Amino acid sequence: MSTFGRGRRRGARSEEPPATGDAAQEADADPEQVARAIALRMLTAAPRSRAQLAEAMARRDVPEAVAERVLDRFADVGLVDDAEYAGMVVRTRHAERGLSRRALGTELRRRGIDDETAAVALEQVDDEDEEQAARALVRKKLRTTTGLDPQVRTRRTYAALARKGYPPALVGRVLREELAAEGIDAEEDGDLLGGG
Repeated sequence: MSTFGRGRRRGARSEEPPATGDAAQEADADPEQVARAIALRMLTAAPRSRAQLAEAMARRDVPEAVAERVLDRFADVGLVDDAEYAGMVVRTRHAERGLSRRALGTELRRRGIDDETAAVALEQVDDEDEEQAARALVRKKLRTTTGLDPQVRTRRTYAALARKGYPPALVGRVLREELAAEGIDAEEDGDLLGGG
């Protein structure tokens, strides 16, 4: 039998520990190597917060002290930076999805960003930015509901912007202005803006 046909026997150990997968969790796998492999795999796919990486390591039973040591090293070399990550999340989610500061803050907390770091990142979006985004979303929603009853359009617009975290007062003001631009007087139309 040739060496080509032999292959590795089932259950035989390879020379290097596996980077990921169930085999990485063998009893004799080095927890630090497992932690590094988890972090590198996740960071290769997309930027992550320190808390997200720590959570993934905990799910794989990496000891907390080992995870902290690996994450500290990754932070030292700039691979993990919660401030940079939070800023990127705020910029992209606001620009691409039109999320309000409130919704962005919620998303940052969900991703494990502390309040102080989140507050600094959220400074990128000021009142004017938020109003411009709300106005763009209102215009888009009104375009897609043209021909429907004004009350239906109003309800749908309020609901769409509420899901993105915009305060009702801002939505009401922008909606009134955009309806007026279409020749619809929300004030004369009775209960049109009275709670959506």
